Amino acid sequence: MKSPLLSLPGAVAAEGQDEGVAAHYGDLFREQRALADGKGFVDLSHRGVVTVTGDDRLAWLHLLLTQHVSELPAGEATEALVLTANGHIEHALYLVDDSTTVWIHVEPGTQEALLAYLESMKFFYRVEVADRTEEYAVVHLPAGSIAPVPEGTAVRETAQGRDLFLPRERLETFAEEHAPAIGILAHEALRVEAHRPRLTFETDHRTIPHELGWIGSAVHLQKGCYRGQETVARVQNLGKPPRRLVFLHLDGSEVHLPGHGTPLRLASDGPEGRKLGFITTSARHHELGPIALALVKRNVPADAPLIADTTAAAQEVVVEP
Repeated sequence: MKSPLLSLPGAVAAEGQDEGVAAHYGDLFREQRALADGKGFVDLSHRGVVTVTGDDRLAWLHLLLTQHVSELPAGEATEALVLTANGHIEHALYLVDDSTTVWIHVEPGTQEALLAYLESMKFFYRVEVADRTEEYAVVHLPAGSIAPVPEGTAVRETAQGRDLFLPRERLETFAEEHAPAIGILAHEALRVEAHRPRLTFETDHRTIPHELGWIGSAVHLQKGCYRGQETVARVQNLGKPPRRLVFLHLDGSEVHLPGHGTPLRLASDGPEGRKLGFITTSARHHELGPIALALVKRNVPADAPLIADTTAAAQEVVVEP
């Protein structure tokens, strides 16, 4: 979905996973500061939107997702995962129930596969699932924003702010009323600062929830019966995840940020040393400078200086080793 807000002055289109919205509108750090101060909004209209309706919607989702949602109060936001049979992360869902409909937003381009999975699991339950991406756009108002929400809009409110499921025909009017528009790069920089993982950025085909710290926020340990639950329970009770998420402070003298997949090695071993992990997301932060999230092997010492190619990187623990 290509956003009409790419026609706003200064808009520079994002690439890769976030193609379709603006990377920034001409001043990355100004946009970050505005977002941190609770001003403006972020266009996330490229994200997929799925709805679930019907009397059994919460009880049914409770059987499929890693989160406890059978008694989810109306208006209370949560997040959940869909796992493979081996416990690997397949989908990440950000959802809220408005008392008649569960509204879900997901990574761009993943809604069709999610919808196919949900349709295959309906059986005799009184539920209807629908892809609403062409009808609704997600926009984000940061924490502290006092901007009004259009009447009748479904809202998912968390500590990071409010995600609005806005009819697409209202997107340009919303932008006029809630300026300034803020690009996805600013949103991503604050996500990295907050150590929040993102599907396909921090995950690969073998990622399990424990590695990213998704236990608690997206995985409820006191429920079972969902696909992949055996792996979650086994790692929680008997073992340790093979990798762990870390936050990195990168050398600010480097011109280029190390991109997704850049190998990490011990600084003492140099660029030819053994690969111990890789960069998942890097960003330039308005206060912290160059920062990144990364996955490293569990046994990498938490205080060990690392290098990403030739860029020095100092660790902060996100997931305990």
